[in-house]
Formats: sequence, structure tokens, C-alpha cells
Amino acid sequence: MRNEQQGVYMIGVAAQLCGVHPQTLRQYERLGLVVPSRVGAKNRLYSEWDIQRVRRIQRLTQELGVNLAGVEIILKLLDDMEDMRRDFETQMTDYVAEAERRLQSMFVNSNMPIRRDESLLPIPNLKVRPKTDL
Repeated sequence: MRNEQQGVYMIGVAAQLCGVHPQTLRQYERLGLVVPSRVGAKNRLYSEWDIQRVRRIQRLTQELGVNLAGVEIILKLLDDMEDMRRDFETQMTDYVAEAERRLQSMFVNSNMPIRRDESLLPIPNLKVRPKTDL
């Protein structure tokens, strides 16, 4: 099974999928907006993630009128936000597990009746919103 970031599309196919000229993809690569994987020294392979990123760049530039310098800043901020979202989810999961562990250890030798079939810590099922569609 391949993942979303594994390069599979040659530049011509990727350009067709994105509705851009291959030279546009090369320009985006020169600017660091897209970083395709390489096979050998010359062949670029674009992943599904790269295709989605190029489509996002196209939407920002064509529909919203953002220049490429602005796109670079926006993409960096969106990437940072996604990293923070993943970090938050990991920290929250770790926090809940640790709180559960501590509560369990407190009640091990307790005479208090405790339900063993559910969590001791009533935490709502938190779902952080996924990435924006920009």
C-alpha cells in the first residue's frame, strides 16, 4: 500500500492532473513551494500530496489573487498549523492516558465501587478540525 506522500506521477502526468504546464511545476519547485521526490538526477515524481498542494497554490493564485510570495507564507503557516494540530492531538492522547493510569492506581486498593467497563476520566471525544481547504 502506498502512502499519500510517495511519489508516483511523472511531471507530465502531474501537470495534467493539476491543469498546469510542466514549467509551472518546475517554477514551484524552484521557489520551494513543492518538493517532488527524485528518481536519479533528473526524474521528478509527484505524490498525491504534491498534487493537492499544487491545486491549493492554483486556487490561492487564480481564485484569491495571492502572489507567489504570499502563497509561500500562507503554505508555511498552514504547514505549521498542521504540525501544531498533530502535536496537540498527541499531547492530549498522552495526557488522557497518564490521567487514566493515575486514577487507576489511586483506586487499586480502594473500597469505592468503580465501574471497570468504562473510563474513569470523562473526557469528551475531542476532534481537532482537519486541514483547511485553501
